[in-house]
Amino acid sequence: MLLGAAAGGLGWGIRGQYGHETGAMIAGLLVSLTWMILFLRHATASQAIRSVAWTTVAIGFGGAMTYGQTIGLTQDQALVGNWPALRWGMLGLAIKGALWIGFSGLFLGMSLGGVRYRPAELLALFAGMLGLYALGVWLLNTPFDPANHRLPALYFSDDWRWEPDADLKPRREVWGGLLFALLGAIAYAGVIRHDALARRLAGWAMLGGALGFPAGQSLQAFHAWNLPLFRSGTLARLDPLLNWWNFMETTFGAVFGAVLGLGLWRNRHAFAVLRPPRQPAEGVAARAPSTGPASNAVAGFEWGLILLALHTALLVISEFTSIPILERYTDLPLLMGVLPMVAAAEGRWSPWLVALPITLLPIAGKTLRQLVYEQPSVTPAVGWFVYAILPLVVVTTVAFRQAAVASSGRPADRPLRLSLALATVVYFSLNYAFFRFPWPWSTWTQRTPNGLVFTACAVALLVLAWRGPSANRQRP
Repeated sequence: MLLGAAAGGLGWGIRGQYGHETGAMIAGLLVSLTWMILFLRHATASQAIRSVAWTTVAIGFGGAMTYGQTIGLTQDQALVGNWPALRWGMLGLAIKGALWIGFSGLFLGMSLGGVRYRPAELLALFAGMLGLYALGVWLLNTPFDPANHRLPALYFSDDWRWEPDADLKPRREVWGGLLFALLGAIAYAGVIRHDALARRLAGWAMLGGALGFPAGQSLQAFHAWNLPLFRSGTLARLDPLLNWWNFMETTFGAVFGAVLGLGLWRNRHAFAVLRPPRQPAEGVAARAPSTGPASNAVAGFEWGLILLALHTALLVISEFTSIPILERYTDLPLLMGVLPMVAAAEGRWSPWLVALPITLLPIAGKTLRQLVYEQPSVTPAVGWFVYAILPLVVVTTVAFRQAAVASSGRPADRPLRLSLALATVVYFSLNYAFFRFPWPWSTWTQRTPNGLVFTACAVALLVLAWRGPSANRQRP
């Protein structure tokens, strides 16, 4: 639970600098790598990385939801002292948090429960989820006509019910669509495919999100509701140095990481672990296993890379250009997840590419854009090399190398530990540059306390990667 909290706190805290969908995937990557090292180190590397890839992609689905005004219901100065608004805002955060993390638990369980989901089946599942998404938005998130003050009955952003005379700009909500899509996917996996682990881990993930988002926001709300406490004494000296929003995000990630880690531990006996073959005696040539997902690499190899090439092109266009229609690709994360999720279902290379370089690509690009073009701190040549080219080349090289190693059927522990160490160093370093290097021995800013927390979390993950449990040790 502590390691899950460290991974979730670091990943979700970093997410705040990079945006909803692709930023959330940092947390999905770190927590899933952590859990695979702890629970699936005896499995094949191919099985473990597929779980990592699915969890990483799925945690981005909740990024479609707006939540800034939901947070505002609990802390805006005009609403401080309004207990009904506080309770309604916290309820909205619990619902949105449960949906956001629920998808990651569902697909994590689907990857571990022993039920095989083939690419064509995943395509059909996502088509059904998109249909349920549209139905849920229509039923629960309409009408939406701010000009005539017509909003949904269950509306968790700021509206005229709370501030009758204010000049408001209501945000369109889509949590109803994600609710229908998630429940539909849980029903399919748990009832139709009899995948009990997927159903259980989805429940644990929803619990972690429902507890984590309100728990994190309680810090900000306490500060906003008790400003006089922060106007004198020690708290007055600390207040200017605390980024309450980032601490909210870090707490959210730590809580869901701990809760879902507990859920994994309680269901660890239900994992369908594909064990690597025994190592041959000395002098006997090793042979790759003839069954299992790794053996089907040839069948899914070309299609997986084609799907990922298309996804990468759409991702770059959506994140960094203004081409009509295509720039909307990341605005509907369920649609954005189809190509990488299907590609990672089969094949030798695709899961590694999804988990490592494709997850990094938008983060490296946003760091480059921020530190070279929007708020220049280095020259373009240095920025391109340090923040984009170097990390992407290193991570891509490692991904292909580990994919080649995994195809031999070796245990997952060493590839996973290397991947966790690399991901921790890369994302921590990019975010530290985004923070403008808040060294603790320099003049403290609002970034310094968060930097110290992130450093502690990163050290914990690096220790796990270095000295964590090994597949070579005898299982009790």
